[in-house]
Amino acid sequence: MRYDRTVIAYHGCDAEVAKKLIDGAAFQKSRNRYDWLGTGICFWEFGPDRAFRFAMDQKERGQVKDPAVVGAVIQLGQCFDLMDTRFTKDLGEAYAVWAAAMKKMDKKLPVNEGDTPDKKLRYLDCAVLNWYFSEVSKDGVEYDTVRGCFSEGGPAFSGSGVQKESHVQLAVRNPNCVIGVFRPQ
Repeated sequence: MRYDRTVIAYHGCDAEVAKKLIDGAAFQKSRNRYDWLGTGICFWEFGPDRAFRFAMDQKERGQVKDPAVVGAVIQLGQCFDLMDTRFTKDLGEAYAVWAAAMKKMDKKLPVNEGDTPDKKLRYLDCAVLNWYFSEVSKDGVEYDTVRGCFSEGGPAFSGSGVQKESHVQLAVRNPNCVIGVFRPQ
């Protein structure tokens, strides 16, 4: 299933990196063990403020000197869309196979960690997604992008089900899906 739609998304980074990206440098894939959607270039779909807040959080961690945001036009291509039940079903089935294989090899499963209910260090999710993409690629199936919706950040107000930092996140696995970049106003 191809997603022949185009979305606007935002990448939070350091201002120096943003300038290089605007000038034509290639985006670098994130390969952290805790990346929510596995290996890929991380974007917030239609979320410039969320991307900037990410860059600000990275500044607090000493990863970014001067927070900035780069906008991008992204063609989703072959998208593993976790907002479509077909893909969450596939992922659940893949997890069962992966977990059984890990147990057989006597390997401990990673767990998502963090001091908030949304467990921002997604070690388990990342491992399962990366394993799944590796397995399906053996059959010639390649996903260009991964898309997921996440509720995080605590209630927007007392008693609310709306979360302060909810967002749609993208991991672009195929850099050719980034068809243009721009500096947000």
